[in-house]
Amino acid sequence: MGKPVPVVGLAGYSGSGKTTFLEKLIIELKSRGYKIGVIKHTHHTVGFGQPGKDTWRHARAGADFVALAAPGSFSVFKKTEGDPGPEILISMAGDLDLIIVEGYKKEKWPKIEVFYSRGTAERPAVPEGELLAVVSDSPPVKDVPHFGLDDAAKVAEYIERVVLKKT
Repeated sequence: MGKPVPVVGLAGYSGSGKTTFLEKLIIELKSRGYKIGVIKHTHHTVGFGQPGKDTWRHARAGADFVALAAPGSFSVFKKTEGDPGPEILISMAGDLDLIIVEGYKKEKWPKIEVFYSRGTAERPAVPEGELLAVVSDSPPVKDVPHFGLDDAAKVAEYIERVVLKKT
């Protein structure tokens, strides 16, 4: 078994620009040749498949595990007791260079705080020892690297150097 896949969390409230920034960061990291995984955690109940389609009907009927396989990809729906921990999903990720997690705020891994001053009035409370960088349109307020909301290339370089240990 190979070494564990590095994990970086993305922390920010709804409306902070996390998803928009994450899209840019994924594109930038992919252009550099990395295999990137993303885990999105939500507190909302989610279903499977498109309403009316077979997989949706199977899940709605009560199946505890539904998988949809197609050339080049697959999707899985598995019922669990309670909220599944991130370690389950990380272990399923396979051969990747980096996993970026949106959610699971209480987990202890390096986090990038995303804050858009016009999107939300609050900054997320990321413990100092876990704060890897801040991505924001506001002036730096902490003694950590600070990047603009359009600086995906610079954040990718920083991740390469600090997390992936590339020069």
